[in-house]
Amino acid sequence: MFELLKAAFLGVVEGITEWLPISSTGHMILVNEFVKLNVSEEFWNMFLVVIQLGAILAVVVIYWNKIFPFSFKKGESFIKKDIFQMWFKIIVGVLPAAIIGIPLDDFMEEHLSNYQVVSIALIVYGVVFIVMENRNKGKRFEITDMSQMTYGTALKIGCFQVLSLIPGTSRSGSTIIGGMLSGASRTVAAEFTFYLAIPVMFGASFLKLLKFGFSFTAMEVSILAVGMIVAFGVSILAIRFLMGYIKKYDFKAFGYYRIVLGALVLGYFALLG
Repeated sequence: MFELLKAAFLGVVEGITEWLPISSTGHMILVNEFVKLNVSEEFWNMFLVVIQLGAILAVVVIYWNKIFPFSFKKGESFIKKDIFQMWFKIIVGVLPAAIIGIPLDDFMEEHLSNYQVVSIALIVYGVVFIVMENRNKGKRFEITDMSQMTYGTALKIGCFQVLSLIPGTSRSGSTIIGGMLSGASRTVAAEFTFYLAIPVMFGASFLKLLKFGFSFTAMEVSILAVGMIVAFGVSILAIRFLMGYIKKYDFKAFGYYRIVLGALVLGYFALLG
């Protein structure tokens, strides 16, 4: 029961941090320093990725009408061409992470999944968010609707997504920064980030499951299921909060949070050392 409570707690952390630009993987690695699941290292590495499927399903549920390219209503075209075009742009945006990320996955997992890298990435990208928002103050963005997203812009955002391979960077954070630097408004950049996560995380989860194998104990299945279910429910709340928040405010608050958290973690482990 205690392990399931820890899995639920990790689901809460995942659900909140997957969508806010503060790094879900980074937070999960840091939380693991204090709240360790009693599982093998192989299972933990798989859990760290596959739990994100629960969060991704929240995007599918919330944005179903915007991402499902077929219509079964009378009087409407069966194929929604605008949604199909959007999916082609998503595929273009996913390519850089797939080409670069898959070969480097084992290296990143072995050498960069530690509190030092996470803390530095949190601080650096926190500074980037603050500088970018100060620079964009009063700026009018060229892309204010998803229909204005071009293939070139999608590719640029996809290149920024590659930066999220470094733990602590934040996949949503790097792609939002890439979107805004490419001329997209905060809401468009955030929404496109959600869409990019669908194929990226389904693909990453599938590869992790293949690597781990499909031989689970009953406890491992329970831990994974609890983590994913909690992450799903919390993600729905987090996504709705973020989209409401950025209609009124900028991302500087997240930048300050990242800097403070990164500094606290470095200080904590410096005292231990």
